Amino acid sequence: MRTVTELHSPQSLHRIIRDAAKAVERARREDPTALKEISDSTNGDPFRVLISTVLSHRTKDPTTAAASSRLFARYPDARRLSEANTRTISRLIKPVGFYRTKAKTVKRLAKIILGEYKGEVPDDMEELLKLPSVGRKTANCVLVYGFKRPAIPVDTHVHRIFNRLGVVKTETPEDTEMELVRVVDRRDWLPLNDVFVKFGQRVCKPIGPKCPICPLSDR
Repeated sequence: MRTVTELHSPQSLHRIIRDAAKAVERARREDPTALKEISDSTNGDPFRVLISTVLSHRTKDPTTAAASSRLFARYPDARRLSEANTRTISRLIKPVGFYRTKAKTVKRLAKIILGEYKGEVPDDMEELLKLPSVGRKTANCVLVYGFKRPAIPVDTHVHRIFNRLGVVKTETPEDTEMELVRVVDRRDWLPLNDVFVKFGQRVCKPIGPKCPICPLSDR
């Protein structure tokens, strides 16, 4: 893990985040990411954000959103999901990646939340990381989208884009998170993931990035 260059001060990073947000403002409004849509539609229900984030692993946003909608229409809370039939859960969330495994995981999560946390998703990083299938990205997503607490979830888009820009030189998303937490102004933490997921889907794509129209190409 390498440090951020002197050119990337908190203020310059604020401008990068601001300009990326402007570039995808309409897309974020008309085609929100799955987690943003779930957060907005449920007033930031941490349980639904947690389950949806687990479903989103190796799954595209539209598939995640549709699967989450079907699942919560049938099992809207931890108690009902904990009592659900695993095969029914599998059917409802298909075709998310590894849907059979995830069906068992989300039911187990519901039981743990119900039994060990009295039905309330913990709002503490250390407690979140104790949950099955919850790593730092998922835990940070719960904090941001479920509790509206400043954190930086780093997925493949965030990791890729900030390395492409030369803001960080890191090998893993975890390293990227540590660097961004160190240098990004805390006021920019909440929107960062949502902005750069959409920016990565629309502009700074993994293959064939749209550099000629990118507002950050001169950075």
